[in-house]
Amino acid sequence: MVAEHVEAAADPKAALAAVRVIGADLFAPCLLGDAAFSPQDAAAVVQSFVVFPAAVSTPPPPPEGAAEPWLVAWRDWATATLLARCTDPAASAIPDPDGGVLAPRPTGAPALAQPDHGPATTTTTPATAHVTDADTGWQLWSVRMGQLAPLALPGLEGPVLDAARAAPLALARGATRAALRRDFPTAARIARWLALLSAEGVPLPFDPAPLVEHLRLHGGGPRLALDVAIAGRLLTPDLETP
Repeated sequence: MVAEHVEAAADPKAALAAVRVIGADLFAPCLLGDAAFSPQDAAAVVQSFVVFPAAVSTPPPPPEGAAEPWLVAWRDWATATLLARCTDPAASAIPDPDGGVLAPRPTGAPALAQPDHGPATTTTTPATAHVTDADTGWQLWSVRMGQLAPLALPGLEGPVLDAARAAPLALARGATRAALRRDFPTAARIARWLALLSAEGVPLPFDPAPLVEHLRLHGGGPRLALDVAIAGRLLTPDLETP
């Protein structure tokens, strides 16, 4: 699928850029269904990293460093990790043509300073606002986790998934708040974490399936549709998460 997309494109470089943007979600059919990830597809993903390389060194997490490069580094790591998983389960990383690693693993995870309990608070900050170093409440923490939604797939163990497991109530609040504000893209991204936790058997404040169906019916756009499709597949009863 990936190789065919690149080969058939009028602008192969733009097609490789699209591969980098979609990132880890390229592997959803492999992880959540019975689709095979062919060697040709793997080669196309590697080529996308050659044309648009990841950072050589991992940027420091906030507040030591800027948030955006750190978020990108995590998403790149997820792509490289699942590339290894779907092509060679024994490999921990796929080397690039120069002998390095496509994307090293960053450090840190979004930090929720406030306890994950107690009454919800109100804020006038939009759900899509930039998350600053001091924003540690559940509202903006959940937005930050939504920005890392491509990591909400099976097989990506690490501090980001640990952060999600530790705060299901904050994720539930964030998804509900975004849906009520009709910020459906943010709600769908956070709902992916809830769907993954549900698949793992983590107790949640509510069943995320009706929320995912609501987003499917009332949302819009291809990115949201992809997030909703992945969340829906994670909620499939017969799915066995690795």
